[in-house]
Amino acid sequence: MRFIDRTDAGRRLAARLLGLRGKDGVVYGLPRGGVVVGYEIAHLLAMPLDVVVVRKLGVPGEPELAMGAIGEDDTVVVNTEVLRARDLSEETLWQVQARERVELERRLVRLRAGRPAVPPSGRLAVVVDDGVATGATAVAACRVVRERGAARVVLAVPVAPLQCRRDLDSVADDVICLVERRRFRSVGASYADFGEVGDETVAELLAKASGPE
Repeated sequence: MRFIDRTDAGRRLAARLLGLRGKDGVVYGLPRGGVVVGYEIAHLLAMPLDVVVVRKLGVPGEPELAMGAIGEDDTVVVNTEVLRARDLSEETLWQVQARERVELERRLVRLRAGRPAVPPSGRLAVVVDDGVATGATAVAACRVVRERGAARVVLAVPVAPLQCRRDLDSVADDVICLVERRRFRSVGASYADFGEVGDETVAELLAKASGPE
């Protein structure tokens, strides 16, 4: 299966999620491409759309290895196994967290443009991205909405490597993935059009989703 673009992927995912229509839920798109996919899902499921902005807390010198992640509302998820394995101090964790918090807040201000966050507490949270490469960001996002009180977490992505399935299943109650590839090249390889999505587009979609029909 190959998707025309992110809109096409969102509509195909939404068709798989129609059983959730009418539930008290929120669709959370990961900026930037996940918001384009999530917009279609939110529209067809009649749910509000918001962003879930997470920042991975990379190990100093090994930025791809996450020792945790942060989200808004001072949410912090810590991978204690990585901290112990790398003998990292709380001070090191705090320093990285402080730096990433600045970037997270900057992105939230730019993308939400003054609109309040849509809380997941006690609700269904549908976390959406335009694809999974390593799984780190999707895992962090699911953990963040769970920490913020989501009653149920559904991760919905168009494409992911088959080897990521265990990690994704560990953080979501349900994982909906249209294409799982054993031989995975990149997320973009599953799209005919995988053009860059700007912050302006994300902000426009969030505004459109929150406005009157």
